[in-house]
Amino acid sequence: MKILVTGKSGRMGQANIQAIAENPATTLGATHDTGEDITSALSGVDSVIDFTLPAFTGTLLEAAVAAGTPLVIGTTGHTDEEKAAIAKAAETLPIVFASNYSVGVNTLFHLTRKAAEILGNDQFDIEVVEMHHHHKVDAPSGTARTLLEVLNDVTETSYEDDVVHGRVGNIGARPKKEIGMHTLRGGDVVGDHTVMFAADGERVELTHKASSRMTFASGAVRAALWLADKPAGLYDMQDVLGLK
Repeated sequence: MKILVTGKSGRMGQANIQAIAENPATTLGATHDTGEDITSALSGVDSVIDFTLPAFTGTLLEAAVAAGTPLVIGTTGHTDEEKAAIAKAAETLPIVFASNYSVGVNTLFHLTRKAAEILGNDQFDIEVVEMHHHHKVDAPSGTARTLLEVLNDVTETSYEDDVVHGRVGNIGARPKKEIGMHTLRGGDVVGDHTVMFAADGERVELTHKASSRMTFASGAVRAALWLADKPAGLYDMQDVLGLK
């Protein structure tokens, strides 16, 4: 499989290029960076791995739909409108769109759902903590947002009404339905995520810590290969790993 890597000069772009080189089933078909022609880059490739910025997604979608090239999108921080555009393109193309391509993190998503189903939020208070390097631009992280989506779904809460981002001042007692979201930034942390279920007398914590971007890049290459024979549709890494 010939794969196009966008954002070739970025940290994840470099990791994706390395992961493609290390996988015997893939080869680097082309690269793209800011200011270069995406249409030309798409010529002759079988798939695209994109970890760039939300502002580029619309341009990529338009070119990929025209070329009929499947997409693996790892960019995070999209608006609802940008997410809707991805879903619209998936009516024509097979697209894997995920906040995190690590096998371990996707296992965390799966375990978080199971834990929330068992523990609930009647007796257990739920908190989410994430930390990334000081270069990361979106907060909370896309992975944390996915964890919150899982928790909101299982506990019948909402991101807008029940998620609290940090706490300060005389805030009073914690509401039972509240889910705390805490974002930390510093150093070169690749990505740490913890989901905590705390009750009187006991606490359950689920944690994933990434020490290398290669775990994300290898997963993205795996997703690109998985897409090869898939029909048009919007998929995520849970589909790729067979966890649904």
